[in-house]
Amino acid sequence: MNEVIQNILTRRSIRTYKEDQISDADLNTILETAQFAPSGMSKQSWHFTAVQNKEKIEKLVSAIKEAMLKSSIEQYRKMGENPNFNPFYNAPTIVITAYDKNSLTKESDCAAALQDMLLAAHSLNIGSCWIHILALTGNDPNVRNVLTELGVPEDYSVYGTAVLGYNSKEEPKATPRKEGTINIVK
Repeated sequence: MNEVIQNILTRRSIRTYKEDQISDADLNTILETAQFAPSGMSKQSWHFTAVQNKEKIEKLVSAIKEAMLKSSIEQYRKMGENPNFNPFYNAPTIVITAYDKNSLTKESDCAAALQDMLLAAHSLNIGSCWIHILALTGNDPNVRNVLTELGVPEDYSVYGTAVLGYNSKEEPKATPRKEGTINIVK
């Protein structure tokens, strides 16, 4: 089978990570693939902030949990109350993917870039998972302050986060694919 297709079909979301940091070379390769993702009218309206500092990630997690405690959604409040909850699964590297608020194709641009990062990570034997929590909590003033400290531009909003690291458990099996999701018209 073609190795690109094999990489797509075998990638899984990893939610348990070793503490070992990924190499600078691997991180740079993953970030470069994001920059080469397709974007509407080639506007490249994204911004990527890679964080590998454990204390800074923990500060962001604390701000997220505080925001979740204010949520009107009971499930989020309960998650925020859990002292062991870490939306990034304790991954040693996170890549915050944000978009220019004025972009017409912001969501699709960021989605393509995130997918490229996840596939690149898998091809390098690095586990990954796409996390949405900052899309939900990123406008909270405390979360926004931490994002700004990390270098996410003020006029950008977070679309999603790629968490990256080495898997600490056996890779999960693929969830069965839903039936009836494809039509072919000739």
